[in-house]
Parts: sequence; structure tokens; C-alpha cells
Amino acid sequence: MDWVALWLSVKLAAVTVLILIPLAILVGRLLAYRHFAGKSAIEALIMVPLVLPPTVIGYYLLVGLGNQSWIGQWIESWFGQSLVFHFSGLVVASIIVNIPFAVQPIQRAFESVPQDIRDAAACCGMSRWRLFWRIELPLIWPGVLTALVLCFSHVLGEFGVVLMMGGNIAGETKTISIAIYDNVQAFDFDSAGIMSLVLLMFAVTALIVTTSLSRRLGAQYRERH
Repeated sequence: MDWVALWLSVKLAAVTVLILIPLAILVGRLLAYRHFAGKSAIEALIMVPLVLPPTVIGYYLLVGLGNQSWIGQWIESWFGQSLVFHFSGLVVASIIVNIPFAVQPIQRAFESVPQDIRDAAACCGMSRWRLFWRIELPLIWPGVLTALVLCFSHVLGEFGVVLMMGGNIAGETKTISIAIYDNVQAFDFDSAGIMSLVLLMFAVTALIVTTSLSRRLGAQYRERH
């Protein structure tokens, strides 16, 4: 068992979720309640990572953010560190790849909030900020939880985009999925099997817990209101 690779994957998943979920809440709310020109195009763009192979996304990120691009050169000049073959680059890649897994459940949760509840809150003098914190956020919590678990689990299993953007640097960019690949290449099927089993157990457990908590939270909130 490669504990360093597992810890790096958990760290990457946690950082990705902490950055992506708040942004997904803002984007999901905007797409759920606002109608504007180009909305369909934005929704389609958000879904692109679901249909493109991860290696293709990784290639474009490698070209677009590498040292040969003006964006990569600007980042390196300002921060003194290239995104390519660095943990920060893995974070950027993971955020982009997981956008649909975060935005879609949260957008659907916002869309499920009854409009009459929002209208009644507005008639009672609630500001938009209080409406969000007191009414919308408790109602969409199951969607947020689903997005969080899906993103976290998906980051743990990322391979193609991580390999393209970060390479295979032990302790820096070598995640557990890459460690599994390396063990298979070295015919160490026992180690690969153990790590694969850990990911499988985590994924199944996470989905069971998410489904159960979503139902309980939704039922408890409906009972209180």
C-alpha cells in the first residue's frame, strides 16, 4: 500500500472540494434562477468534461498552462512556480474536470426549491442574503452533500488528467490511481489489488452515506416546516 500516494490523493480531493463547492453553489444558483442570453451554451460548456476523455482535457491544460504558453509564463513570473508537474496544477486540473459533478446536483437542488416559498420570504421582507442562508441553503443541502461526495470520490480516482498535468513525481504528483497503474506495470498485482479495493470500498460507502443523509436531511427539514 502506497500511503504517500493515498495521502496525496486525499489532500488533492479535499483542496478541490473546498475551492469548487462554494463556486458551484454560486454558479448553480445563477443558472437555476436567472435567464440570460448564452445560458444554454454555458450549461453545455459545464458538461464538456463528462464527454471528453480526461487525457484530452489534460493535453489542453498542459498546452494552455505550460511554460510555452503566455498564461503559463505569466503564472510563473508572478508566483515563481509553474503549474505543470506541481501539486497546484493538479488542483486546477481537478477543479476543471469536476465542474459538472459539482454544479449539476446543486443546480437541480436550487431548481427544486418551490418558488412560492421564495416569494413568501421576499414578501416578509427577507433580504436576498437572508433568503439564501435561512431558506435556500437548508433546502439545497442534500444537493450540496451529493456534489461534495461525488467530487471527492471522483478526484480520488482521477488518472488521465492527473498524469498529463502532473506526471509521476513521488510525493508531489503521484496519486493513488497512478500508483495502481505503476504496480500493474510492475506486475505487483497484490499491491494494486489492495489499493483498488480501498478506492472501491470508499466509493460504495460514500454513495450509501450520501443517499441516506440526503433522505434524512430532506425529511427532517420538511417535518420542521
